[in-house]
Amino acid sequence: MAPNASGNRNRRYVLAGIVATLGLVTGAILLEVLGTILFALTVAYVLVPVQRWLGRRGLSEWTAAAAATAVGFLSALAVFSPIVVTLYIRVEEVMAVVESLPSEIPIAVFDVTYTVEVAEVQSLALEFLGSAAVSFASALPVLAIKFALFVILLFALLLEGDAAGRAAIAPVPHEYRDIVLTLAKRARETLYAIYVLQLATSAATFLVGYPLFWLLGYDAAFTLAVVAAILQFVPIIGPSLLIVPIALYHVAAGELLAAVLVGILGVGLVAWFPDVGVRPRLARRSAGLPGSLYFVGFTGGLFTLGAIGIVVGPLIVAVFVEAVDLLAEEVNGDVTFTDLAADDLEEPPENLEAEPASPDESGSPIADD
Repeated sequence: MAPNASGNRNRRYVLAGIVATLGLVTGAILLEVLGTILFALTVAYVLVPVQRWLGRRGLSEWTAAAAATAVGFLSALAVFSPIVVTLYIRVEEVMAVVESLPSEIPIAVFDVTYTVEVAEVQSLALEFLGSAAVSFASALPVLAIKFALFVILLFALLLEGDAAGRAAIAPVPHEYRDIVLTLAKRARETLYAIYVLQLATSAATFLVGYPLFWLLGYDAAFTLAVVAAILQFVPIIGPSLLIVPIALYHVAAGELLAAVLVGILGVGLVAWFPDVGVRPRLARRSAGLPGSLYFVGFTGGLFTLGAIGIVVGPLIVAVFVEAVDLLAEEVNGDVTFTDLAADDLEEPPENLEAEPASPDESGSPIADD
């Protein structure tokens, strides 16, 4: 290798190290808004195809970035507005429902009646809802500032996304850039699955849940539909976390018909139909991450990083799985684990004694005679 090429590569690695170090320091300083920054990064990554599509339609780079930012802004507004309304305005309805619960629930089993005391749990739930409403109201100014920061970052990332991407991949040697591109493709597919697919499924859950809860006679139909849509982000379980407790409440209150209606219609239309009717139509560009791994990433990210972990957790798991697949393909080629196991079973054991030679091949004096 020529000295100039070696020097340029070393200079590139040094600059990459400086960028990484400064990135860590910047992350530590901006820790309070790190979740907002990560959220803006992931949303911008999903909106890059939208910006490029607008650019191909004749819009300038700045106008395309502004239009894509408007799409992200309106999408975030549509997602978070019902949550704000539920937590800030409709919380009194939720508290009224909790207050209406009986302090004792009799349960009959084999002609024996057991009484379950729920008064203490009821008071704890009311206290939690009250404190959550107060905390949310006091945090509204901070949330508004973070939302404004999200929009500004989103526009900047979309406008300068190509430059940032080139800077990120520049330190990677050319022979390894295919790996980076593969991992980037998996990241985009995963983010598409989290944002586009999950948001569409959640929207369908709300559109189905609101009229259903209203027809069943629930006063807080809007709030229940919003909660069901939010729970759609919880993998595997989803809105069943809402439907099952409501059905059990009706059973405890002796309202068996209401329990059957909300159980069957709720599970069938609210929890099951959006996954069957909406998700398959949008899943062609998704990462295809198994539900179990998505659940691991979701719960781990949520407990470790908070709300932003709902996105970052599954993203990290998906990229890790893709890296493992790349390693397996690099080592074993197109051979699968089943083929390797079959080959191992077919190989004869090395420690078996050699079969006795036939008289003609033994080389003994008798054979020589």
